[in-house]
Amino acid sequence: MKIKITIADDHPLVIKGLHNTLSNCKDMEIIASYRNGKELLDGFLQQQPDVLLLDINMPGQTGDEIAEIISEQYPKVKMLALTSLNSIYYLRNMLSKGVLGYILKTTEEEILLEAIRTVYKGEQFLEPVLKEKIIKDSLQLNRHSTSVPVLSRREKEVLRYIASDLTSQQIADKLFVSKRTIDSHRLSLLMKMDVKNVAALVKKAIQLGLIE
Repeated sequence: MKIKITIADDHPLVIKGLHNTLSNCKDMEIIASYRNGKELLDGFLQQQPDVLLLDINMPGQTGDEIAEIISEQYPKVKMLALTSLNSIYYLRNMLSKGVLGYILKTTEEEILLEAIRTVYKGEQFLEPVLKEKIIKDSLQLNRHSTSVPVLSRREKEVLRYIASDLTSQQIADKLFVSKRTIDSHRLSLLMKMDVKNVAALVKKAIQLGLIE
């Protein structure tokens, strides 16, 4: 019996590459591919795969939001995050949403295939580089007794723009909101991260793996 696979990614070249790679595997077949969360959820009404290869950054609903829905509505589907985000924060977040595996788009073909077969069996699989990183990170967090704050999707966006040295007005223009709204998010971030200024905010966010 072949492992039925569905791909959720908004990059056509990624989908094409996965088709080329997996078409050579006798124990796997791709049954569908989608460009965004809405297409994916609509498609799941018709058919579900054994394994879902899920990107994190997609238009509309993000991968973690989709993962939470799939985990609740289709618990038999095994999810494997396939992303370019080499971050402990995103890894922890996706695992908390019910994702069994997390690998990078730069991974070797052999690791991709091993990851698919592993999560298909209901077992966890982490990108080897990230596995080492999360162990070191856990040791560091235990040493400093530091917890990772829970941020909303918009707060994550604002945090990334702040780290890119954008002003509140520039961020507001990009997100089509008022400067007052961004200032409110800045204050919320400072409070959640327990820091007093932007420099300390960015430094702590990097230490916690919230940004690269």
